[in-house]
Amino acid sequence: MISQAQFQKEIELIISNAIREDVGEGDHSSLACIPKEAKGKAKLLVKDIGIIAGVEFAKQVFNAIDPDLKVETLIEDGQRVQKRDIVFYVEGSSQSILKAERLVLNAMQRMSAIATKTNEFVKNLEGTKTQILDTRKTTPGIRALEKWAVKIGGGENHRFALYDMIMLKDNHIDFAGGITQAIDKTKAYLKNNDLDLKIIVEARDMKEIQEILESDGIYRILIDNFNYEETKKAVQLINNKCLTESSGGITLDSVRKYAECGVDYVSSGALTHSVYNMDLSLKAI
Repeated sequence: MISQAQFQKEIELIISNAIREDVGEGDHSSLACIPKEAKGKAKLLVKDIGIIAGVEFAKQVFNAIDPDLKVETLIEDGQRVQKRDIVFYVEGSSQSILKAERLVLNAMQRMSAIATKTNEFVKNLEGTKTQILDTRKTTPGIRALEKWAVKIGGGENHRFALYDMIMLKDNHIDFAGGITQAIDKTKAYLKNNDLDLKIIVEARDMKEIQEILESDGIYRILIDNFNYEETKKAVQLINNKCLTESSGGITLDSVRKYAECGVDYVSSGALTHSVYNMDLSLKAI
């Protein structure tokens, strides 16, 4: 996994690029009718229900746009919210508040939706050892925000990108000439390049799991598109020789049944690619 410093750099890049995209040469609407010296105050109003996420990100946005803006937080990231709740107040330059408004709302609405959906999976897994993981099925350019939201919702992050973990999937295996060949080539590559990366290998059937187990140093086996009975047999065969992960069309309705098969993790792209934004607004007061 990437370090906290690397993650923070990703957040800073998202903020700078978003400001470039949205503000450009200037917020002409505000510049045209709001005096430069005007001061104002606004509230972040919830118009939905779920888990709020993005409060800390919003603070970073406000600070990047105008360090003199003051934020009073009433509800922290990860707390459940109801309609008409006020998450925070922001006070200072009216032009600065308006400049930050859309970026804050766009990010918090999506992050809150992801945190809410993740939390639903977490609740369905209560009482089991299984943890819910995200995937790389994220919106290009804002992966760090979406993975941050998963953590806020109580989930865990899978690898961040292609560079922080080895994951040998079906196409890698087929192009490499088979499972053992892919694993052996990967180990040689890591050694030759002085890299210390965990290795996950995908299995499509029990025969492939058996072959994976013949190699040492595998961090996790991805049990992909197995049904419940097959998953139970796979977990028994692996027998704690490495960690296990189920994936492949697993939903809120089916996630607990997979957890009850004994897997350590369930990964779901739906946490980030199939959510409806939480309804939030930033209102002047």
